Amino acid sequence: MTNLKKLKNDIGKWSLELGFDQMGVSGIEIKDDEDRLIEWLKNNHHGSMKYMEKHGKKRARPDELINGALRVISLRMTYHFFDKELSERKLNNSHNAYIANYALGRDYHKTIRSKLKHLITRISEHSNIKEKNYFVDSAPVLERALARNAGLGWIGKNTNLINKKDGSWFFIAEIITDIELEIDQPATNHCGTCRECIDVCPTSAIIAPYELDARKCISYLTIENKNSIPEEMRKPIGNRIFGCDDCQIFCPWNKFAKKPVIDDFKPRDEFEDVSLESLFKWSEEEWDEKTRGSAIRRTGYQGWLRNIAVALGNSKKERSTIDLLKSRKGQTGSMVDEHIDWALEQQQLSD
Repeated sequence: MTNLKKLKNDIGKWSLELGFDQMGVSGIEIKDDEDRLIEWLKNNHHGSMKYMEKHGKKRARPDELINGALRVISLRMTYHFFDKELSERKLNNSHNAYIANYALGRDYHKTIRSKLKHLITRISEHSNIKEKNYFVDSAPVLERALARNAGLGWIGKNTNLINKKDGSWFFIAEIITDIELEIDQPATNHCGTCRECIDVCPTSAIIAPYELDARKCISYLTIENKNSIPEEMRKPIGNRIFGCDDCQIFCPWNKFAKKPVIDDFKPRDEFEDVSLESLFKWSEEEWDEKTRGSAIRRTGYQGWLRNIAVALGNSKKERSTIDLLKSRKGQTGSMVDEHIDWALEQQQLSD
């Protein structure tokens, strides 16, 4: 008979050896979060992310995803060594691109999935589940709610998971299991009266504490959105060409963020301190080569150029920028051209 207390301790030890920072266990009941999801979808705050609708209530019911599910093992892994001053300097340099920190290194799905495979191999002999039951941002589950219930952190007013000791610069993953491990205490909320993330959001996407309208979020607009970026959102985007970190950069809890132990997340040279103009010159073949193994591929080449065109429109006027924008027109498609036209208009307005 399996000693469940020892097994849980072993899983925690094995996860640390693999580079995870914390492991916790929760049950599968998250009814209150299911109700909030339904309301969020009803308000169309998910925008064009139809996959959020596709699985509906299943996202809050792990036992409908994995037969026999009784527990969820949640894990977190740090990806970014936080430097607030450096982040602010990057945001204020309109000639250079700002790329969300999570995307500067190797695609986290690849790295964490590999770690989970090692972990699941060590615990699978104690489980009757034979189907794939480990996920990293890759299954229809409310992973932040499950991680909160496992004690990994609370869901902050910016809707990110925040840990009292380590801030929020981490990825989360989960293993859904039938092993009846002891359940951990849920994390308690420590946002208090702070509203820094709400006030600093460039597009006012955090429409109320703990409520995000994805349609206004720069991460959604530059990654998940495959269409034109609404004109009223283009100026606030600034130089952010892939994602946005503002609600984390200015979160006071991130003063406790620690350095990651996984080298995979170190920034690639081609994405660190790089000018918008140099990135806008990449051919599709260059883009394909330089983004291989990167989360940046999710936006696609047209989305990449669309985003950079907006950022160039927001940059300080330069003759070279205007010439470059004109030279790229007509090469990739009408959506990119529309954003090039807007950028040219902004450059001319800055006379």
